Amino acid sequence: MAALQASRLLCSSASESSCSRRGIETTLHAPKLRTSHLPLPKIPMRDLVKELNMINGYTTTTTTTTTRRDDDGTANSTVIEELYAIMETSADRAEMHTNIGDQRDNWNRLLLTSINAITVTAATMAGLAATGGMATPLVALKLSSTILYSAATGMLLVMNKIQPSQLAEEQRNAARLFKQLHGHIKTTLALRNPTRMDVKEAMGKILALDRAYPLPLLGTMLEKFPATVEPAVWWPQLLQAPQEGLIGGMKETRNGWNGKLEEEMKEIAGVLKRKDTSDYMRLSKIVLKVNKILAISGPLLTGLAAVGSAFVGSPSQGSWAVFLSVVAVAFASVVNTLEHGGQVGMVFEMFRSSAGFFRLMEESIESNLKEREERRENGELFEMKVALQLGRSLSELRDLAAASSSRNGEATEEFGSKLF
Repeated sequence: MAALQASRLLCSSASESSCSRRGIETTLHAPKLRTSHLPLPKIPMRDLVKELNMINGYTTTTTTTTTRRDDDGTANSTVIEELYAIMETSADRAEMHTNIGDQRDNWNRLLLTSINAITVTAATMAGLAATGGMATPLVALKLSSTILYSAATGMLLVMNKIQPSQLAEEQRNAARLFKQLHGHIKTTLALRNPTRMDVKEAMGKILALDRAYPLPLLGTMLEKFPATVEPAVWWPQLLQAPQEGLIGGMKETRNGWNGKLEEEMKEIAGVLKRKDTSDYMRLSKIVLKVNKILAISGPLLTGLAAVGSAFVGSPSQGSWAVFLSVVAVAFASVVNTLEHGGQVGMVFEMFRSSAGFFRLMEESIESNLKEREERRENGELFEMKVALQLGRSLSELRDLAAASSSRNGEATEEFGSKLF
C-alpha cells in the first residue's frame, strides 16, 4: 500500500503518457503544500548524524571533540598556540645562527690570508732594505716593513682573542640544537596533547640556548681560554613531562620498563661518565694548551720581527736585525697557519661540545630512572633513542651494558679479595 501511494505521488509530477505506460492511475494528485510555513522538527545534530549513518549502512558513528584543559598539566588551545610560536622562534634562531656561522667562517679565512700576506710583504721589504744601506728609499722600505709587522701583530692579537674558527663552530652547534628543538616541539604537537609543562620546558631550552651561544662579540662572548675546562652546557634543568595522551593504544603497565632495562641504562650511564665524557674532557684540555701556546707565539714572533726590522741597515747592529725580522716572521706565518688554518679553536669547541653531549645523555638517563615508571618516557622508545645517539644497534647497546656489568663485577671481586 505504501509503495502504491509513493508511485502515485511520483506520477503526479510526471507526464500522463509515461504513467499510463506503466499502468498507474493518473487521476489522483497529491495536494501541494506550502512548505515554507511547515514547522521544521528540532533534531539534535548528534541524532541527525547517527540517522544518516544508519541510512547509508553504517552502524557506528565517530564523534570528534575538542578538549580544553586547565593549567594543571593538560592541553588547551592557548598551549598549542604558544608551542607553535616557540617552534617558529626556534626555526628563526636556527637560520640566524647558520648565517652568522658562515660569516664567521669567512672571517677566519680572510683574516688568515690577510695576515700571512702582510707578513710576507713585510719580510720582503725588510730584506730589500738590508741590501741597500741607509739610502732614503730603503729607509722608507724599512719603515713600511716595521708598520706592516706591527699591524700583523695587532691583527693576530685580535684574531687569537676571538678565535673565528671557534665562533663558527659555536654557531653551527647552536643551529643544530635549535633544529633539534624545533623537531621535538613538532613531534610533541603531532603525537600527544601538549601541556603547560611542555611550554615551560621549550621556553627554558630556548633561553638556555641563547645564553649558551650568544651572538654579540663584546661583553657576552664565550671565554676562549677558560681557566678550567668543563663540558659545554646548553640545556636547562631536565624536566619530566607526564607522558599522557599518546596517540595509539592503551598504556602498558610498566610503560615499557623492566628490571633488566633499568640495569642496562644504569650501566650505559656509567660507561658514558667513565669513558666518553672523561676522554673528550682530556682531549679538550690538550687542545686548549696547544691553542694557548700558538696564540701567544704568533703575536710574539711578529712583534720580534717588527723590532728587528726597525734596526735593519744599521751598521752598529750587524746582520742580527735582518735575521730576526725575516726568520721570526717565517715562524709566525707557520704558527698562524697551524692555529687558524688548522682551526684549533674549532677542534677545542668540538671536543668540549662532545663532552657536553655525553654529559647530557648521562643526565637524561639518570633523570628518567629517578622518575616513577608511569611518568617516564616509554622504555623501549628511550632505549632505541639512546642506541641511535651512540651510533649502535639495540643488540650492540645491550652487549656494551653486559660487558660493563661484567667488568664492574670483576673489579668488585678483586677489590674485595684485596681487603680480605
